Amino acid sequence: MDFWQQYRAIDGRDVRFDGQFVTAVSSTGIYCRPSCPARTPKPSNVTFYRTSAAAHDAGYRACKRCLPEAVPGDPEWNLRSDAAARAMRLIADGEVDRTGVPGLAARLGYSPRHLNRILKDELGAGALALARAHRAQTARALLTGSPLRFADVAFAAGFGSIRQFNDTVQQVFDLTPRQVREASRQRSGGADGGADGGADEVGGPFRLSLSLPVRLPYDNGIFRFLAARAIDGVERGTDLTYERLLRLPAGPAWFRAGAVEARGEGQAVLPVTVSVAGLRDLPALLSRIRRLFDLDADPVAIDAALARSRYLTALVAATPGMRLPGSLDAGETLIRAIVGQQVTVAAAARALGRLAAAGPVVEAPGTDLDRMFPTADELADMPEPLLRGPRRRRSTLRAVARALASGTLELGVGSDPDALRADLLRFDGVGPWTADYVTMRVLGHPDVSLPSDAAVRSGWSRLVGRTDHRAVPADARRPPDADDLPSPPVLGEALAEVRPWRSYAMLHLWRAAGAPDDTAVVGPPTPVVPATAYPVPIDRTDTQP
Repeated sequence: MDFWQQYRAIDGRDVRFDGQFVTAVSSTGIYCRPSCPARTPKPSNVTFYRTSAAAHDAGYRACKRCLPEAVPGDPEWNLRSDAAARAMRLIADGEVDRTGVPGLAARLGYSPRHLNRILKDELGAGALALARAHRAQTARALLTGSPLRFADVAFAAGFGSIRQFNDTVQQVFDLTPRQVREASRQRSGGADGGADGGADEVGGPFRLSLSLPVRLPYDNGIFRFLAARAIDGVERGTDLTYERLLRLPAGPAWFRAGAVEARGEGQAVLPVTVSVAGLRDLPALLSRIRRLFDLDADPVAIDAALARSRYLTALVAATPGMRLPGSLDAGETLIRAIVGQQVTVAAAARALGRLAAAGPVVEAPGTDLDRMFPTADELADMPEPLLRGPRRRRSTLRAVARALASGTLELGVGSDPDALRADLLRFDGVGPWTADYVTMRVLGHPDVSLPSDAAVRSGWSRLVGRTDHRAVPADARRPPDADDLPSPPVLGEALAEVRPWRSYAMLHLWRAAGAPDDTAVVGPPTPVVPATAYPVPIDRTDTQP
């Protein structure tokens, strides 16, 4: 976006762009989110920054009215696969807090100096400043959404000391931590921030209820997707809830998420309750929840691009704001994909449940879930047979588990998609479907096509009215309201029309395949939190990955 496109966005208070850039105003010394309700500043007083970290480094402080830190993240980091985007995904996952800037640079294959040069050229701030801004965002969320003590907030957000925490909050928000909390209580009418518990006296577990910002519209059908694949004892889902046990560095963690709720003025939140053994695990857990529920996507841009295809228009209109389910653990997602090859979703869930049942029982407060998904080390050491079924699949599973355990196979949110796909295809028994599916889920890659997927072919066949997905003759049945349309193309040609959003087209086709046989392919509507009308129609649909 150029200057005037961004200026039109702030003049129209367009909430779609919250989190994608910030507006710094030289006459006031503050920076705001694009939808800030304050009077639009003069163009001569405005500087746009890609990140709040760049605004911090330039000497600006956050607006106390619009709270620019309380917004969804930038969807572009999933669109792109360059070093800057991969670094931003790793920073959000807590890599700088775990291993420092040298560790982040090593994960990306650069020296710290060169990585900082890339980030400053691209984003206006180095890795440490970007991590510092992420800590400030986490600290604000905990100050306003929990009753935790300030010392606990400081360490949960990743600060090395209470003094560093106090100085950063004061510099970024021009308020002390106590003032940030009090201002939030005043805005919410004196409520305690929405938390249902705090830390005990001996340091854990820590149980909190928080609200994660979301862009609208949002299709809560993602809960059905997760519920259908839930593993007994490890996770549980319904049409509008999902809960899960998982491992984090400090110990077992648990969370429960509910359906997205609208909060007015085009804003919405995903309510979550989390429990962690150590507060330092909290930022990484919240980041993974955001990725699992695809909270940083730009649904208006995605839906506009998908609706360009005459064959997807009805599906998009029926289910706006569909989200791409992410991954809580990259290695686990790979294992699940291998087990799910050439079997139904239900059969894969049962097989994975048997794997989980072989592990130890875990006690977690607040839930009756009692199993962790086995680690790669545990899978590598399990006795044969790991699974029922073909020997080749068991051999593939064992080989992948050993590669993950030894570190010879590395995959995560910072992986390059092409390199990740090539690494996976080196394993005997891992084909293009598995490699592409893992790329889609682990990286949140928006432009993955799965033309060989049986459900995708089924959904496409139902959409165009023919069982043969490879060719459609001229007399194929067409949508009832489109008699003047030309014959439907083959699947690959149709998907090429919606690049770079083919992953979301896969979701629509999966949904169409799962609709009852006696209903239209668009199926019954799922609960969708709608978006308000946007006064400034800015086209972001031509963004390339």
